[in-house]
Amino acid sequence: MVAVTQSANTSANSTELSVAEFQESTNAILNEVRKVIVGQDDVVRSVLTCVIAGGHALLEGVPGLGKTTLIRTLANALRLQFSRVQFTPDLMPSDVTGTNIMEETEEGRRAFRFQPGPIFANLVLADEVNRATPKTQSALLEAMQEKTVTVANQTYKLEPPFFVLATQNPLEMEGTYSLPEAQLDRFMLKIDVKFPSAQELVSILGRTTGGDVELVQAAADGARIIAMGALARSVPIPTQVSEYVARLTIATHPDQPTASSQVKQFVRYGSSPRGAQSLILASKINALMEGRYNVSFDDVKNIAPAALRHRLLLNFEGQAEGISTDNVIAELLTHVPDLPRG
Repeated sequence: MVAVTQSANTSANSTELSVAEFQESTNAILNEVRKVIVGQDDVVRSVLTCVIAGGHALLEGVPGLGKTTLIRTLANALRLQFSRVQFTPDLMPSDVTGTNIMEETEEGRRAFRFQPGPIFANLVLADEVNRATPKTQSALLEAMQEKTVTVANQTYKLEPPFFVLATQNPLEMEGTYSLPEAQLDRFMLKIDVKFPSAQELVSILGRTTGGDVELVQAAADGARIIAMGALARSVPIPTQVSEYVARLTIATHPDQPTASSQVKQFVRYGSSPRGAQSLILASKINALMEGRYNVSFDDVKNIAPAALRHRLLLNFEGQAEGISTDNVIAELLTHVPDLPRG
């Protein structure tokens, strides 16, 4: 079992062992997911990063790319309680959180009893989350941030581990609603699911149109995921890397002198401090996945697009020009130096 804490005076051997166990668990989980999902290794790693961190992931891509299948497969590989909510325009907040129902007691009296909704699970798939109205989308806010649900002035705690893995269709598609900025910010990473290559598509067709079905075995459980997350948080962050994340986050704001030219021209609002927290924690997990107990600048740069793309809000000019936030982030990474100049 991975050690839950990692003290400063831990011996080098035990540290390496803990990192090796972390890496062994992540590789086992990834190998089980690969039995069903072809390609998309970067997507799977990013989703697993959110799960280990105790965060939430937003997957965006056109229908039919296997987003829902990926999350179902991951739930099977992690042996977690799984629930799915299909978001539709007529979905109500109570359909997500649960509601009080009237029932008759053994004494013949009538009393209210809370009927938990599908949010009460370890891994919640919010499928096509941007097809529901903003009122229903906001039902996830408290659960995602506080890990609690409040119904009729009564607060219920969600048992750990708890993750929301949401899928959404591109906003250009008909019948979609933009997610509120406050809800977007609660997703640790926004992961773009790309169309497969021709070779990957051939493998997908072979797996999905044949008679053989790969069975996914449990490679970890909730206790192991919690322990892996605790180990990740114990990874020390070098001062230079922490300062780099701070400079990078500040430079996403157009009113800052360190902002890049594209940020000043096309961005309305930059990243919140929660974005910087996501960068640090995801970078720690990225380092552990590669067998290192130290975080480098490259770890931050690798995770920056997924951690920042949903936290940069474009202005009217940026939207009219069809500017991609990924392009803005790419320029930002070349604009902000690893080490302070001077």
